[in-house]
Amino acid sequence: MFKSTCVFSGNAHPELAKKICEYLELPLGRCRIARFSDGEVFAEIEENVRGVDVYVIQPTCSPVNDNLMELLVLADALKRASAGSVTAVLPYYGYARQDRKAAPRTPITAKLVADLISASGINRVVSMDLHAGQIQGFFNVPFDHLFAMPVFLDHLGSRFPDAPVFVSPDAGGVERTRAYAKRMGADLAIVDKRRGARNHSEVMHIIGSVSDRRCVILDDMIDTAGTLTNAAQALKNAGASSVAAAATHAVLSGPAIQRIQDSCLEEVLVTDTIPLSPEAAACDKLRALSVARLLGEAIKRIHHSDSVSSLFV
Repeated sequence: MFKSTCVFSGNAHPELAKKICEYLELPLGRCRIARFSDGEVFAEIEENVRGVDVYVIQPTCSPVNDNLMELLVLADALKRASAGSVTAVLPYYGYARQDRKAAPRTPITAKLVADLISASGINRVVSMDLHAGQIQGFFNVPFDHLFAMPVFLDHLGSRFPDAPVFVSPDAGGVERTRAYAKRMGADLAIVDKRRGARNHSEVMHIIGSVSDRRCVILDDMIDTAGTLTNAAQALKNAGASSVAAAATHAVLSGPAIQRIQDSCLEEVLVTDTIPLSPEAAACDKLRALSVARLLGEAIKRIHHSDSVSSLFV
C-alpha cells in the first residue's frame, strides 16, 4: 500500500509524538539522532520517505539551541531523502519573546528562527499559542496557529459550573482572555503591571471587579512564575475568593516551581507542549493536560486539506 504520510520526532518531546501517532493510528517514523564528540547533531532517516508528506514533532524548548538544531538537521535529512513535503509541528516556539526591537541594538530572534526554519526546507509550520500572533508573518511558508483553548475549556467547564472571572496578567493578553470569557459567558479583569528588569514584574492594580469572585489567570507561558504569582497575590489582596491559573507552555525555569508551591494559587493548569521536569511533575498544584489529540486532529486536517480554524470556532 502506498504510504502518503509519516510522523517523526526529535529528542525534545518523544512522549507527545507517540501520543499524536496513537491518535493518528500511525507508527512513529524511524530515525536516528546522535551527536559527534564535539556536540554536532547527526540525523539519519531509517525508512523510505520519497514522496511522503512528513510531519516532524519538535517543540523548541530547553535546551532550546539543541532542539532547534535537531529540527533543522532532521528537516535537511528529510528533504535530501526526497520527502514530498516537510511540516514542522512546534507545539512550543522558542525565542518567540524577542518578537520586536524593545530597545536599541537588540535582535528579533523570532524572525531569525523563522528564517532558519524556512532555509532548512520546511514547507509548513504548525505551532500553538504563540507569544505574539504577528510571528506568523515572519514566515514565507504556510503557518497554522493553534490554540490550547478547547483543552482548557473542557476542564474549566467542569471545574467551574458558575463562570469565574478570567484575568489577563497584562495588557498584551487581553485578546486571549476575552476569547475565553466570551465562550464561557464570564467576566474579564486585567492586571496592570510595570515590568522592570528581565524576568521581573511589579503588579500595579486590578482593572475589573474580582471581590468575592473565583478568578482564573490566563497566559501563554509560565517561565519564572514571577508575573503569575504576583498577579495571584494582587487578586487575593483585591478580595478574590480563590485564584487558579491556566497557561499553555510550562517553561518553569529558575525558581518557578517553588514560587508556585509557596503562592496563593489553588491550581495551575498547563499542557504537555513542553515535557515537565520531575520536579514540576511532583508539584501538587500543577496539572498537565494533553494537547496530543488537538495536534493530531490538526495534522489530519492539514493532510486532507480540511479546515483547521474550525477546531476553534
